[in-house]
Formats: sequence, structure tokens, C-alpha cells
Amino acid sequence: MSIIQQIREKAAWLVFGLIALSLVGFLLMDAFVGRSRIFGGGANVVGVVDGKKLEYVDFQKQIAEREDQAKSQGFPVNESMQQGIKEEVWNDFVEDAVMSDIYRKLALEISDKELADMLSGPNAIPEIRRSFTDPKTGIFDQQQATATINELRTIYIGNKKTNKNFENARRLYEELIPNWIKARQKAKYLALLSKSAYVPKWMIEKGNAENSQIASISYVSVPYSTIADSVAKPTDAEIEDYVSKHKDQFQQKESRSIVYVTFNAAPTSEDSAAIRQQLKSLKAEFAATNDVQGFLSRNVSEIGFFDSYVPKSKMQMPLKDSIIALPKGAVLGPYLDGGNFNLAKKIDEKNLPDSVRARHILIATVDPRSGQPILEDSVARKRIDSIKLAIDKGANFDSLALKLSDDAGSKVKGGDLGFFTQGQMVKEFNDFVFMGKKGDRGIVKTQYGYHLIEITDQRSFEQAYKVAYLSKKIEASQTTDETASGLANKFAGESRTAKAFEENRQKQGFQRFTSPEIQPTDYSIPGLGTSRQLIRWIFDANLGEVSEPFGIGDKYIVAAVAEINQKGIMPVSKARPIVEPILRNQKKADLIIKKIGDAKDLQAIATATGQPVQKADSINFTSPYIPKVGQEAKVVGAAFDKDLQGKSVSAPIEGNAAVYVIKVENVSAVPNYAADINQQRSAMLRIQESQIQNQAIQELKKDATIKDSRGKFY
Repeated sequence: MSIIQQIREKAAWLVFGLIALSLVGFLLMDAFVGRSRIFGGGANVVGVVDGKKLEYVDFQKQIAEREDQAKSQGFPVNESMQQGIKEEVWNDFVEDAVMSDIYRKLALEISDKELADMLSGPNAIPEIRRSFTDPKTGIFDQQQATATINELRTIYIGNKKTNKNFENARRLYEELIPNWIKARQKAKYLALLSKSAYVPKWMIEKGNAENSQIASISYVSVPYSTIADSVAKPTDAEIEDYVSKHKDQFQQKESRSIVYVTFNAAPTSEDSAAIRQQLKSLKAEFAATNDVQGFLSRNVSEIGFFDSYVPKSKMQMPLKDSIIALPKGAVLGPYLDGGNFNLAKKIDEKNLPDSVRARHILIATVDPRSGQPILEDSVARKRIDSIKLAIDKGANFDSLALKLSDDAGSKVKGGDLGFFTQGQMVKEFNDFVFMGKKGDRGIVKTQYGYHLIEITDQRSFEQAYKVAYLSKKIEASQTTDETASGLANKFAGESRTAKAFEENRQKQGFQRFTSPEIQPTDYSIPGLGTSRQLIRWIFDANLGEVSEPFGIGDKYIVAAVAEINQKGIMPVSKARPIVEPILRNQKKADLIIKKIGDAKDLQAIATATGQPVQKADSINFTSPYIPKVGQEAKVVGAAFDKDLQGKSVSAPIEGNAAVYVIKVENVSAVPNYAADINQQRSAMLRIQESQIQNQAIQELKKDATIKDSRGKFY
């Protein structure tokens, strides 16, 4: 028993030791995995600019705000727009990070007085002026602007979240005003820089004198093509030396290249025929149904039911004339429309205006941005009834709209919405103004609340049609997709290395595609389309690694990482195609110059090189072009070199296509009587100012230290 007891005691200490080690290991693992929590690392940092960090949470918040803003303005927030918004948020962060210190050092601040002037003063910014300008008079209502801004300020400072205008107040003080302040600081900064532009009078006069000159030369040109490329091939060391001396020209971003093969998963003719037959089988039921909306929903139509009328002039579908010629309730099709098969059912037709002008007063029941209720339905109904009764008895519509309407965009215009066409308003609103007649006034309920609407004008009446479409996309069947997927998986399984990939590609006769210089934040790949999933794999993979199949569009692809380019200076292999022609011509020029030797006149040079003496007249100082030669700026410059005038020949000139030796025969001047020095000076100043405006901040960004980690979060 004593021995067993000793073992138990020792085992207990062993167990405690193992537990302690496990706890330490767990803590260390948590420290490294969640470094941002314990050691303050950058696991959630999207990017860093000159030490200023953009946290992922803030990045996403700004993106969401801009997407909401786009939606509220009626823009479709599709993948393309989302990418644009992300780029916009990132670029704004970079600019803010770069410029904030500069604004502070230069004391480019916006005082309270200046901000007040921007918001509601005589020099209010355009966004404010548009909202508070009477469309009839064109006069900016400064008092109304001031009152509205003060009201929103009170709501925001008081954090009155129950107020129906709280969201407008929050957006004004948290989004709009900060952006307007930054825009004003930027304008001040660029204005300061623009004042540095200067063009002296003597420069204009000198330029006019030089630009009026005309030269005639005799020359011998020895083309680089007379020397074989094989005797002038630059070495890797020479390429590397050239790149090191021209680093700014050979900077590259982080990127990767892939090679890939594709497996077609597009719909076959059998798939297309099956979709067509499916629509044919539904045609009779579509014609018979009275519940068009329900029928289209049950049968999952690609085109939703637009329960309104479309003027004949606005109808752009295929077989338009055949559709409008149908009797009411009849169905046309199936017919092909792009990548879909369609059935079209004519529901009704009416003679309706092309466009309508109306005014309205809105009593909102929900916040249009958040969708949250802000007023009880019964209260809103009583309020709109009271307003209608007052107007029916003679009250001024414009005045009540300005005072009571919840539509901020139209209330300052007396509720006027201007002219609009079919489909621009929600259905209930649309039907009232297009089905009614000029002068009609009535209450309409929509998703936003209660509207008192008055039709003020209608114009351009024409026949309009209500048509429903049952549309089915021509898609690959499950069999077609599985066949392509199976082939892709088989190829990927047999090609786990770059060497095997290439051998199998050649053996099976697949075409080899290449996508170069894919960057971490890209959303699409040229030739393939959008696939963030594939791009993430590319930047997680090693050189030569082969992917599993990725489905993109109507195909599957198997890719291999062919090249990895780190941010910085290009390697020799990548720089060679750019640098080799330059160095090769330099080597050829050296050989040609040796061939020219000590020859002192053009005829001797022509004899030594086997090239004729030629002439060029009317060479203009302002143009680098020489007739029958091409763009040769160095030769043109030499033609006007005063040191060469009166001499026999120039030294050899290494041009773009050849080595030249020239003799200046004559230089003369053509008078320019139309030259106006003051106008020229003003034009050059405008050009300089424009260049400063366009390039100043971009140059500052180039000098900034920027770490872009967005690719890890997309």
C-alpha cells in the first residue's frame, strides 16, 4: 500500500504539472491567435496610413452607411456598386490620413462662423441651397434653412431618438457636416497651392521665339535593325543595374498570376429545349388565371409583375408589336429574349398621359431609412383628413406643405414633385396620378404614410399597356453541371503540382489561359469574372499550388499559381521585357558609333555605314516629328542647337529607331503675328493651376507609408 500511495502522490504532482502546462499553452495560443485582444495587434485592422489605423468595424460601418444612402436615392446596390463604395471609403480614409496633419499644421480650420455660413448663410453650400430654394422664384430661403438646421441641432444634441427627424439630424451632424468640412479644407489647401503658379513674361516670349523656328538638315541614319539582336542581348546583371538606377519606373504592387483550364457548364441545346417545353406546358394556365401575381410567384418568374401601364413608346421588349396586337387576356410565346424564354400576357390597355406633374403633403407613419414606425396610423389619417378639409375650404396648399409635410425634398417647393413618368412613384401614388385627371385631389396611403395628392398637369397622352411576363432563364441542367464538375474534379485530382497540371493539360488537349497581376483587393479576374473566393485562394496558396475546381459563371476552372510578385521593385525576370529593348538599342548604338569611327562629313559616314545621305526640310521646334523618319525628339533638338549651326556634322545621336548624324543646313523663323502674350500667359497659368489641383494630393499619397490589408477581409 505504501508503494501505491507513493505512486499516487507522485502522479498527482505530474497531473498538476500537466494541467499547468496546458493552461500556459492555452493562454499562449490565445495570445497569438487573438493577438489583437492581448497584445494590441492588427488582426482587425483593414489598413494603416502613416501610423493611422482603419479598424474593420469602422470600415464596415462607413460602407453600410453609404450603401443605405445609395438605396435611399433609388440606386441598385449590386456587387459592382458595393465594390465602388468600398474603394471610395478606402480612398477617403487614405486622403484623410494623409491630409489631416497638413491641415492642422497650416491651421486650415473651419470656424463656427464659417460653418454657420456654409449651412444657412448667404454663401451656403450647393446642397443646402438646392433644398431651400423656391423653385418658382429661384430665391434661397435663408430663414427657413437656419430654422431647420437649428431644429435638427436641438434634436441631435438632445439625443431625441423618438423624434421622427432624429435620423436626419444624426446623418447631418455625423456624416454630412464632417464631409462638408473636409471638402472645404481641401478646397482651401488646393487654393493655396494654386496661388504658387507663376509664368514670367520672358518665358512666353522665349517660347514664342523658339516655336517660330524652322530648320532644314541633311543627315545619315543607321537603323538599329542593321545589327542582329543576337549580338546585343543584355545580361541579367545589366538589366538589374538599369532597374536599380531607375527604381521609380519599376515599382510594382503586390500581385499574383495564375494559369488555368476551363470546363464548360453552359446550358446545352437539350437544356434550352427543356425550358421552352416547360413554358409551353404553362401557357394555357397563364392565359386562364386571374391571379397573375400569384401565378408568377408560384412559377418563379425571372421578371416580376409590374402592375401598371407602360406607354407604347417606352416598350422595348422583343415582339412588341405582336404583344400589343393580342386580345386582352391572350398569351404570346414562348419566345427567346436574351438568355430567357418568355411568355407575354396582355392584361389591359388604356389611353394615359406619358408624364404627370403633381404636388403632395406627406404625413409619414414610418422612417423611410430605418422602416421603424414613427406615428400611429390612426393619428396620421386624422391629420391628413384635417389638412385636406382645410385646403378644400381655401387654405393655401403650398403653405401647408411647407409647414406640415414630412417629405423634406418637396416641402420647400410647396409639395411640388415636378413632372415624372410611369413607374417612378410607388404603385398607389402612381395609379392615382396616372389614372386620374388634371385637378383631382385625394388621399392615398402608401408604405411611407398618408399623402394628400393633387394632380396639377398631365401631358402627352398615348396608348399604354399592362403586360405580364412569365420568364425562365435558360440554365444548365443538373446533369450538365455535374458532368462539367466531374471533369474538373478529375483533372484537379490528377494535377496536384504545376508540372502535373501542365502535363495533363497537354495530354488532354485543354487550352491554357493566363490571368496576370491579380491584386489582393480585386473582385474580378479578366476573362473569368467575379470571384472573391478564387482570389482569396490565390493569395493563400503557394507558388505552383493547384486549386480545387471553382465555379464561375457558366464554367468550372482549375487554376495554378504561376507567379508571385511582392510589393517593391520588379525582379529582373519581370523587368526584362521592358528594359531589354532599351539596353539592346544602346548596345547596337555603341556598335554603330564604332562603325562610323572618325568620319568627319556626311558622305564619309554614308560610305562607312552603307546608308544614304538624306534631307529633311521644315522641321518645327514645337514638334518631335521628322517627315519619313518619325518621332525623334533628340534629332529635332539638335537641329536647333546653336553650337551645331555652321559646323560640318554633329556627334552621333542615339535616337528611337536609329543612330543619326546631322548637318544643320539652315535655321529660319516664321513671324507669329497672332501671338497675344497676355492670353498665352493666362492660359499657361490655368494649365499650371489645373495640374496642381489634380496632382498635389496624389503626390502626397505616393509619399505616404500605406499598408493595405483589405484583401484579408473581402
